[in-house]
Amino acid sequence: MTANPEAFTRASVHSIDHFALNVPSLDEAERFYRSFGLRVEKSAGHQQELALYAEDGHRWARILPAERKSLAYLSFNCFAADFDALHSRIAAAGANIVIGEDLDGVWFRDPDGNLVQVKVGPKTSPSSKTQNVVSGSPADERGSHTRSESTVVHPRRLSHVLLFTPDVLRALDFYDKALGLRLSDKSKDIIAFTHAPHGSDHHLVAFARSHARGWHHAAWDVDDVNAVGAGASQMAAAGYVKGWGTGRHVLGSNYFHYVEDPWGSFCEYSADIDFVSAGHPWPAGDFPPEDSLYLWGPAVPENFIRNTEAPA
Repeated sequence: MTANPEAFTRASVHSIDHFALNVPSLDEAERFYRSFGLRVEKSAGHQQELALYAEDGHRWARILPAERKSLAYLSFNCFAADFDALHSRIAAAGANIVIGEDLDGVWFRDPDGNLVQVKVGPKTSPSSKTQNVVSGSPADERGSHTRSESTVVHPRRLSHVLLFTPDVLRALDFYDKALGLRLSDKSKDIIAFTHAPHGSDHHLVAFARSHARGWHHAAWDVDDVNAVGAGASQMAAAGYVKGWGTGRHVLGSNYFHYVEDPWGSFCEYSADIDFVSAGHPWPAGDFPPEDSLYLWGPAVPENFIRNTEAPA
């Protein structure tokens, strides 16, 4: 498999196709994700699993039965013209190429041991920023509505995922060399955010330091900050009161509310995240730790940065 030098340097993935998450209870998972506002479909037949769909109709996740919660794999899409060069980049980056559960694309393990797939597929990430404008209400009109008129918040799409890693800088270097993901911003070697160069949210994949690999959260895009707050209330009414928010990030600028899932990781309602247009240089910065998490909002709970998959 060969590629010309120009293609080798410019090839990159353009989006996440889906993630697969192992969980101890599909019943608990089904209740949690339905409450969150995702469409959940249960597979028929002997091997049970769940599929998660957002409002855009794309299957963003597979939820698989296992003894413990963990990332089963992460799947990326690329353009057909980039695949050969990406295959070469992945091998040159020192990835351990393996046989995946299907023969689509190339499967490999990153330096932390996470299973990753790269394949040709549609661009699921946005190609331009969706404006999330909350306008003030005019005089002599009500600006809100009654609680009984509230509707269910349904996320529009997956925005990004965050993984724990023992070495943030190593993860940055690998995902740059192998997949072409570019640094958006970071805070020392504590946390880092990467985007795809074909038009991407400020972060497609982020990495946070821990002493072991692990799954931290998936973020789901909603209309605006009102939907973030409404989502938080929606989950609280369903009994999911643990989490963090509502607030606004510094890095990425998005409004957020994180809801703790039954296994100690999180799902995030996210709105109005920064966007990097295709071919546009982003001024990546190295920010102090106090700016790495939030601009305003409640204090960060202790369990938010705990990797429940790490050995004690």
